[in-house]
Amino acid sequence: MTIDELKKLIYTGEKIDVEFKHSRNDITKDVYDTVCSFNNRNGGHIFLGVKDDREIVGVEPEVIDKMLKDFTTAINNANKIYPPLYLTPEVYEMEFGINIIYIRVPQGGQVRRHNGIIWDRAYEGDIDITKNEELVYKMYARKQGSYYVNKVYPGFGMEFLNTDLIKRARKMAIGRVDNHPWATMNEEEILRSSGLILTDMETHKEGITLATILLFGKDSSIMSVMPQFKTDAIYRVENIDRYDDRDVVITNLIDSYDRLMEFGKKHLNDVFVLDGIQSVSARDRILREVVSNILAHRDYSSGFPAKLIIEKDKIYTENSNLAHGIGELRLDRFEPFPKNPSISKVFREIGLADELGSGMRNTNKYTKLYSGGTPSFDEGDIFKITIPLKNIATSKVGPDIEGSIQDGTQDGTQDGTQDIHKKIITMIQQNNKITRKDMARELSIGTRTLQRILNEMGNIRYVGSGRSGYWKIL
Repeated sequence: MTIDELKKLIYTGEKIDVEFKHSRNDITKDVYDTVCSFNNRNGGHIFLGVKDDREIVGVEPEVIDKMLKDFTTAINNANKIYPPLYLTPEVYEMEFGINIIYIRVPQGGQVRRHNGIIWDRAYEGDIDITKNEELVYKMYARKQGSYYVNKVYPGFGMEFLNTDLIKRARKMAIGRVDNHPWATMNEEEILRSSGLILTDMETHKEGITLATILLFGKDSSIMSVMPQFKTDAIYRVENIDRYDDRDVVITNLIDSYDRLMEFGKKHLNDVFVLDGIQSVSARDRILREVVSNILAHRDYSSGFPAKLIIEKDKIYTENSNLAHGIGELRLDRFEPFPKNPSISKVFREIGLADELGSGMRNTNKYTKLYSGGTPSFDEGDIFKITIPLKNIATSKVGPDIEGSIQDGTQDGTQDGTQDIHKKIITMIQQNNKITRKDMARELSIGTRTLQRILNEMGNIRYVGSGRSGYWKIL
């Protein structure tokens, strides 16, 4: 914003998207009321150090730093502004060395409150609508009809994106579906066909959207538009007061998906599971659903970091959410609602997610196969999925200092050993010429430990010798 543009806004006076605050020495309470009302309506401009009659009186120089600090602290405090906001006030020097503070408030994707009060914006100013059920309902309906990730950035071109990622996505889509339409499209055409290049209705300028940047943007581009963006992966089994392992993921959504999947596979054992007569990786199916959910369906207008947390008896995820109700979701009464359609569409095209609503059913199915438990889905401003685990899921499988199998039990022999026996049987069923070395690598154990286990198993035998031999299940 240039000085001339600021002056033009000030000289036109207060209106539905412009508000003046005297605020020479401190941030008054009504400033936060206006922040909420602008965010709940169409966004707007707040000027501190300007009187209602457009007189520029300025802010006292010695309190500017304190006012900036107080403001940013308050809007990031969920007890004051909920959900929290991330805004950057700017100081401008006007004529005669007078400083004012300018705050640009964007239109939000969800309803915000200040000290529990819902504020809306009208030409007369800020209006408390908390007790007006009809106006509150209309506000929620309006927010649900718009998607924050469709925000357009006209100044961002293809150079802000990683085109190799778009090519990789095209390859993934083509690999899934014969004659996929992306096969004959260039990178820009893929974006247009996916609704990732739109026209800003206010400026009438075309540009890539926030969803595009999150999906395919360079890391620097993502940080420039969303510095609070991150996904936190935590493994907490032994050191329950802190964590045993952690990965803070700050990159595009496609690479984020891969890193979160690898984190889950690293710390969760792939327990032998049969879906009918077919061996499946229930662990991978569960991770696929919960990881795609926290990436594709989170509310990106909130600064709340998404989390994937693995503990001894459960996995749970948390992500900010545009809630359509409060409480636990039930599979028999669940009605899916799109959160970020453009991101979800790309995830479906490249095979990282299925059709809307299938995630909850799949998670429920594979949790029962993996642990015998039932997952829970809690709807609210923070959406939470909890997956119960058996002890074997997070047990350390491998040789301890005495060469026994560790499985988290006191004697270190039962569940972990049985699980390894099942995995060995599965590997032989899939390839009866598999080598002992390959078996040991798949099980993350030493070859000597593997040989001891094979000697203990009475239901397999190696027929023949050397490379010409094969394993036989008795």
